[in-house]
Amino acid sequence: MNTTTRRQALRGLGLAAAAAAGGCVSIGSPDKAALQGNHLLRDSGALGTRREQPLVPALVIQPLPGSAMADTVSIAYSLRPFEFAYYQLAGWTERPVRLLPRLLKERLERQGLAGAVALMGEPLYSDWLLTVSIDALHHDVATPPGHAVLSLAVELFDRRARSRVARRIFEARQPVERADSASAAAALSRATSITFDQLVPWLEAELQRATTTGSVR
Repeated sequence: MNTTTRRQALRGLGLAAAAAAGGCVSIGSPDKAALQGNHLLRDSGALGTRREQPLVPALVIQPLPGSAMADTVSIAYSLRPFEFAYYQLAGWTERPVRLLPRLLKERLERQGLAGAVALMGEPLYSDWLLTVSIDALHHDVATPPGHAVLSLAVELFDRRARSRVARRIFEARQPVERADSASAAAALSRATSITFDQLVPWLEAELQRATTTGSVR
């Protein structure tokens, strides 16, 4: 990124006081800046075939601490590796660390993998526990307009055996149409759907294997 482009990016993202005062939250095009507002993280992925019979009676999802960028209503961006900041005039309607596990619960309920699905703390007991940690959630703007980056670390436990059945990291990078907060939020929603599209078949296979063979790894 050359000096002029980087200066425009810093101004557009609101890192400079003048940009924040002017209400600009996009990169490089102040006259076309995105409006101030909050964005909803969504799951609009296509559903597979719903199971006629659930694999397990119940499944509990437990959110775990992960990236600090998932535990805030601010939308994070990165102009350089390992350096992060937040859009000043836009954010999430709810912290992703709370919303994303709920979206996953709704997806699993629609797929019918378990007779009942609940979040940790809800009044449901289950022998099967799925932990979810959001390890990355941000707009990578190293090369504008950039990419939405999402990484989930997921572990499945058999609570009866007090053993971990399986673990996997799901990652997605989605191109952002414009270098602004609204486009970043939309791309992060697409990344959420893509990770769920990968996660659900994996979970189904692991539950099938564990309930059939009883094997643990």
